[in-house]
Amino acid sequence: MSFFWLNTILIAAVVLLLGVFLFFKLTDKKDVPDKKVTDERKYNLDAMTEYVKRTLHEMTNSNLYDLGLSAEEFKRRKNKRNELKKALKGCTSGDVNDKNYVKFFIFDLLLKSYGLNDTNINLVISFEDRHRLSAQDKFDILLYHFKKKHGFAAFSELIEKYDLDRTKHVIEEGKTPSYIITAQEIEMIFKKEVRHLLFEDKLHIIVQRIYQTYKGFSVIDELRDMNIDGISGGVSGLPASFVQQSGEFQLYAQQMQKPIPKAYDSIWVFYKGKSIHLQCISFGSDLELKRVCQNIYKYNNPGQLSESNGFKVNEMKDGSRVVVVRPNFAESWAFFVRKFDVPNATLHQLIRDPGAELAINLIQYLVKGCRITSVSGSQGSGKTTLLMAMVKYINAAFNIRVQEMAFELHLRKIYTERNILSFRETDTISGQAGLDVQKKTDGTVNILGEVATDPVAAWMIQMSQVASLFTLFTHHAKTFRDLVFSLRNSLLKTGMFNNETIAEQQVVQVINFDIHLKRDFDGRRYIERITECVPLDYQHLPYPEDYKTADTLEEKLDRFMNTATEYFKRTTDRQWFESRNIVEYRNGEYVAVHPLSERNLSEMCEHMSETDATAFRDFLHEHWREPVES
Repeated sequence: MSFFWLNTILIAAVVLLLGVFLFFKLTDKKDVPDKKVTDERKYNLDAMTEYVKRTLHEMTNSNLYDLGLSAEEFKRRKNKRNELKKALKGCTSGDVNDKNYVKFFIFDLLLKSYGLNDTNINLVISFEDRHRLSAQDKFDILLYHFKKKHGFAAFSELIEKYDLDRTKHVIEEGKTPSYIITAQEIEMIFKKEVRHLLFEDKLHIIVQRIYQTYKGFSVIDELRDMNIDGISGGVSGLPASFVQQSGEFQLYAQQMQKPIPKAYDSIWVFYKGKSIHLQCISFGSDLELKRVCQNIYKYNNPGQLSESNGFKVNEMKDGSRVVVVRPNFAESWAFFVRKFDVPNATLHQLIRDPGAELAINLIQYLVKGCRITSVSGSQGSGKTTLLMAMVKYINAAFNIRVQEMAFELHLRKIYTERNILSFRETDTISGQAGLDVQKKTDGTVNILGEVATDPVAAWMIQMSQVASLFTLFTHHAKTFRDLVFSLRNSLLKTGMFNNETIAEQQVVQVINFDIHLKRDFDGRRYIERITECVPLDYQHLPYPEDYKTADTLEEKLDRFMNTATEYFKRTTDRQWFESRNIVEYRNGEYVAVHPLSERNLSEMCEHMSETDATAFRDFLHEHWREPVES
């Protein structure tokens, strides 16, 4: 009987202890998960980015053989995975189609697998509480809002609608007016433009933020795709090397007594000839700027950017030119993306001021007349785009060969039916070797993307003399005289000539015309002048020999001194060319100035068809009957 009671007491004690344990376990608040904290940890950009990275990695690296799929399902999964791999690789090279494919994949992943809804999506970005939105959030939402209506013209529409490309007078004393877009301007536009966002709109914006951190180019990812002239980063603000010197930086910050922008705050857009500072957005850290610089140039594996090789020049999938620099070659990591407006590369689109037909027609006849022509001007003045447009008027029967440092012209995108082949320098093939190959490729017309170094200038002279019917090229010279002297000095530096006079004569004999472009402070581009080079050839003129017929010794010496003077003039400072401005830009319009020389006129007509030659002579007669004198 006592044994029965003992068991009963033990069972009761165990049940009581278990009840007490369960009571404390269920009422212990520390062990109850806080739903709000859990949601904040789950529904934020960093966590979602990590989820996307992990999921896509598993999808592209899992072993399909372990899933026991049917043959048809296995093939479907394999094709889908290969397509995703290809898109993940191509989206970092400027391929918009691959980018959109990856973004669609991320959108589908978050929508179906991550549990986003109308409520928790606002935890990721505070769409409904606008006071908590950062300047970057508002900029991204605005850009998406305009992109829905205007596509890749979204940024242009935003600038034009609110006149954001006007000069702004900085309040600080001593500062000059500049082009800048501030956070305050974005705030004002955001209040006017954005009213309500649908769930799908919010998710698209979040997908873009995740994509640009994961595979894209950070805050410039969408901007790079827009219809702009170019974009650069890391070109203003304090370099990281100075910020890391804590003592000097703190002293500098105390002296400045204001927020100091860093290199990673530097984003500049090149729009219609104007450099506009986007002060409203930032890369956020030096590591992010460095990541963008290390990825943006990688299309077609151009080689490694390293301390020993501190810069890279390459193109992107869409034809944009990209230049990346890094320390120690540059003071900070920086990149420069230059885009070319291929669809609008026509003379009528580029030249629009009063009297434009005069300049347009003359350029057409220069090309039809096979004149060796340079397109000169400062950086950003539109040389490359004008050169693209001029190619249209080259005889379709002529084979075109292009030599560039990096592929920029992309003429085959515009003129798909033409016989065109472009070459560029590589680490193992020099420009001279490329030119030698060109001579064996049935080329008729040679185009040099840019004459920027002494060897390239020497190639241009060589190419114009023996390798082609005529040549088109671009140069950074400010005046025609500078152009001639720059090319002359390049011939001397490369050792092709050691006599200054002979080198100059070679240049003068080669160049026929120069089209000089100019870009004003407000970004307006126009042709400042079209100049003809007229060689002054004194070699065929005989020296004066009237001293032979003199009667007295004194007269002989006097006349012989005239002969000696003429000799020294020809061998020293004699000018070997005359630059004549055929067309000039005056008071906002193009006007005819000097007529063409007979030599160029006759040679141009020889290369034209009979119809073009007649039209050309009529054109000259119409505009140069009473030329405007300079």
